[in-house]
Amino acid sequence: MLDVGGRTLLARSLDALSGADPVVVVGPRRPDVHGVRWTREEPPGGGPVAALAAGLALVDRPRVVVLAGDLRGVTPDVVGRLLDALDRQAREHPAAGPDPDGAVLVDAAGRRQWLLGAWRTAALRAAIPAAPAGHALRRVLNGLTIADVPARGDEAADVDTAGDLP
Repeated sequence: MLDVGGRTLLARSLDALSGADPVVVVGPRRPDVHGVRWTREEPPGGGPVAALAAGLALVDRPRVVVLAGDLRGVTPDVVGRLLDALDRQAREHPAAGPDPDGAVLVDAAGRRQWLLGAWRTAALRAAIPAAPAGHALRRVLNGLTIADVPARGDEAADVDTAGDLP
């Protein structure tokens, strides 16, 4: 709920998902945030894999966009590029095989941003361990086929510390 440039980080993520249905938020319910489905990971604070499992339980679409709650650079354009990369391979190169399982934004240093991606829901569900709390997200998702989408400017920027604020 940190305010950056007049908007909360959550509002920035929700804006990037405009038109998505449903929009699921994993975390404590916020009374001033409307039009989303709320859920909690088990146990609360159980980490990103547990949060991902909780959110996926409410998704009934073949594709899902996963965004962290601390993104300050995410936009609708980023989400569009991720979804396009998820579906591009079969459309442009049918002989190359199936589409990737996911598409993630890659920052300027070449690091995959695992919580800034578009995924095939079935592949993502299959990768989640039965007891998801405490697992490292990178290890859980690294076995999937990934399309890397280069970030432009500060699109991959997040807020982990006060030094990350603009």
